[in-house]
This record gives sequence, C-alpha cells and structure tokens, in this order.
Amino acid sequence: MRKHSFTEENHAAGKVRNANSRTIFKDPVLCAQFLRYLDMPELNEVRPEDIEDVSEVYQAYLGIEFEADTINKIHLRSAKKTKKEQGDSLYLISLVEHKSRVDYNVSMQLLKYMACIWNEYAKEMEQKKEGCTRRKEFRYPPILPIVYYEGSRNWTADLHLKDRVWMGEEFKDYLPNFRYHVVRLHDYSDEDLLAHGDAMSLIMMINKIQNAEDFKRFRQSPPEQMDEILKNTTENIRDIIKNVMYGLLMKMSVPVDEARQYVEMMEECHMGELFENFEKIDIQAERRNTEEARKDATEARKDATEARKEAAKAKENLIKSCVSLCQEFGSTRETAIEKLMEKCGLSRKQAEEKVNLYWHS
Repeated sequence: MRKHSFTEENHAAGKVRNANSRTIFKDPVLCAQFLRYLDMPELNEVRPEDIEDVSEVYQAYLGIEFEADTINKIHLRSAKKTKKEQGDSLYLISLVEHKSRVDYNVSMQLLKYMACIWNEYAKEMEQKKEGCTRRKEFRYPPILPIVYYEGSRNWTADLHLKDRVWMGEEFKDYLPNFRYHVVRLHDYSDEDLLAHGDAMSLIMMINKIQNAEDFKRFRQSPPEQMDEILKNTTENIRDIIKNVMYGLLMKMSVPVDEARQYVEMMEECHMGELFENFEKIDIQAERRNTEEARKDATEARKDATEARKEAAKAKENLIKSCVSLCQEFGSTRETAIEKLMEKCGLSRKQAEEKVNLYWHS
C-alpha cells in the first residue's frame, strides 16, 4: 500500500478545508468535471488541457482572504470557431469562491476579484501591444463568478450586485452589475452525484456532509460505485479525495491517527471496509464529547480563578490582622513592616504600602 503523506499543518480542520478547496479546483481534471454541473453549453466541450490555474497571479492583490478560492483560465473550444479579435485564443475566467455558510457580502467580494482580474489582463495586453486597451475593438475576457457552497441551509444572499446597493434598482443603470452562479451541494442527492461517475462527484458527496443525517446517507450509498470511481482515477486525484475525507474526519474530531488509518483504506478502493469502520463513529457523540470537554475546561478555569481570588482575599485578611495586632501591642511601624516581610512573604516596598494602608493614626 502506498502511504499518503498528510502534512502537520493540515491537522487543523479549517486549514484542511481551505487546502482541499484550493487543491480541488486547481486540478484541471476535477475542474473540467465540475464545469459540467453549471449547465452551460459553452462549457460542455472543455477538457482538462483547456484549463490553466492562474490563482497565484492575483494572490499579491487579493491577500490572505483569497487563500481558499481559485481563478482558472479556460480556453473555449467553441470560441475557436469564431473570429478572434485579440490574442491567440479566446478564454473565459472562472472565479470559484468557496463557502461553508451564507455570506451576504459575497457579491462585493467577487466584484473586487473581477476588477483585479480585468486590470491585470489589461496590463498584460498593453505589454504585448501598447495602447490596445484604448481601441474600440478591444474586449475584456468574460468572467464566470461561482460560489461553491457546502452548507445545508438555503443560499439566501442576493445573487445580483445591485441588490446589495441601497436604491440599487433606481440607480441600476449607473451601477456595475452581474449575477454570480451558486452551486449548492445539497441541491444534489447522493444518487444524482454518483450517476455522474466521476471523481468530482465523489468529492462533492463528501463535501456536502454537514451533520449526522448527511453522514448516515453517505454511508448508505453503494460502496462499489465509489470503489469504481477510485479505481478509475489517477494517483494524484485519489490523494485529493483522501485529503477531502481526512478533512471531514478532522471536522468530526476523529483522532489524527485513526483518521489516517481510515483514509488509507481508500488507497485499495475498499469503501465498504471504510464504512464498516465508520460504524464506530458517531458525529453527535463526538460533538457532545468535544462540547463536554470544552465545558469542563471552562469550569476548571473558573474554579482556578475563584481559588486564586479566595487565596488573595485570605492573604489580604492576614496582612490586615498582622498590622492591627502590631499596633494594638504597641509595636512600631518598622516592626510591623518586618513582620509582614517574614510572615506574608512581602517585599519591603509592598510591606510599607500595606502598613500605610491599614495603620490607624
């Protein structure tokens, strides 16, 4: 069995999720399979060799918030049959924004991405032929903004940019406007996804698992169909699928060593055996255990804080009593200071402050 390498930084569920989404859409085979779900005739002929990941070009402009998203340049085969006005080929930019919960500001995020992409494209064209962007015939490439949404809730954010702007309808003629495409995984049943019979469909099945009910349905899927998908994938894509499964197990708080053992079963395409081991995993129980452990830790911190407060209070009472007794028996302030240093472990400065505080004139 070939051992798959899981890096230490992927142990955190959030980091695994981000790494998975970027890795999925960077892969041209998976990206080509995903485009079939958009139901656009222009994309039906797209092949892996037509797809080029260009995300890194824009990383410096978009910053850390862009880490989970992907930009692909897609050369359109149908466009090659038309008259080309610029460049060697016409292409579409697919911009994939990855979301696990509804984000009502996503249209503004996408607008920023799109403006950055077009600006960079203009710079590239100007380098090839200065002044070309100011000509009447110049055209920018189309951008297809996509939201890949794993959450179980309905996507309730507005799909049009103008709907995010106050009085957007009244001023629509003066506003930049576009509609983004949402691929909500829970709109597809596991049966529908398996019917596609490709690796992207299996990944989408795993990505859509958000609760115990989703997990139960996933385990009821025919393992032999999944085995067939795994057998027909390349080693690289199988590793991506294993990473996606590993991310799910991390989200379920499965111990790292156990999670590694489970996903290694996928190397031999034994999903049935993997499902048998899943019988031991109860998502709700894991969540309850995690929540109970979190509550126990919180209670322990509270108890420790209270204990420190009580100890401080007791020490302060001892200091006050020591000063009062010295004064009652006619001792000097210097004697009281020395007693506090001896009995209460105070520094001379601290002892002097306490004597000044509690010594009654």
